[in-house]
Amino acid sequence: MSKAEKTKEFIIEQSAPLFNCKGYAGTSLTDLIKATGLTKGAIYGNFENKDEVALAVYKHNIEFINQKLDASIAGKDSATEQLVAFTQFYRLNWKKLFEKGGCPVLNAAIEADDNLPFLKPAVQESIKKWAKKIRTILDAGKQRGEFKEHINTEEYAYAFIVLIEGGIMLSKILNNPQFLFSSLDRILSITNTELKNN
Repeated sequence: MSKAEKTKEFIIEQSAPLFNCKGYAGTSLTDLIKATGLTKGAIYGNFENKDEVALAVYKHNIEFINQKLDASIAGKDSATEQLVAFTQFYRLNWKKLFEKGGCPVLNAAIEADDNLPFLKPAVQESIKKWAKKIRTILDAGKQRGEFKEHINTEEYAYAFIVLIEGGIMLSKILNNPQFLFSSLDRILSITNTELKNN
């Protein structure tokens, strides 16, 4: 990695918590300078503008969570075990996630929907990839006869995302992780009662 690439990565890593906690509008150039210890010229020598920093930071935050999710699922033999591991990731890491501002997908989606058109495509892409990850698990379960043949895996994948994001949103705003835990329990209940072959 070149010196310029290292500097760029440093800016992204130091800025990541800022954008996720304060949002795009709430994060100023002064915040970036304080977080990185770099000058305005050094920051904008590596990024064209704040939009480019925000986009790079969003992708960084999503990649970090995806790696952690993949690691939690790795080595699980059945689709059910993978879904349990999926929910366990959020059950075990909710506090760290909340301390860093919550889910970057949820935060960016709310901000990007009407006000940040440059960020919206990246958020849409990450949600679709997330749904594909879940759908892959469900499809594998169908192929092995673990799950019912007729289930619509895409529909369930997005329903699980809705439950997770809704649980995170309520838990964070009401300072009570039980809402997230209830959502995760609901995913497991759906898995056992609606998806699995008896």
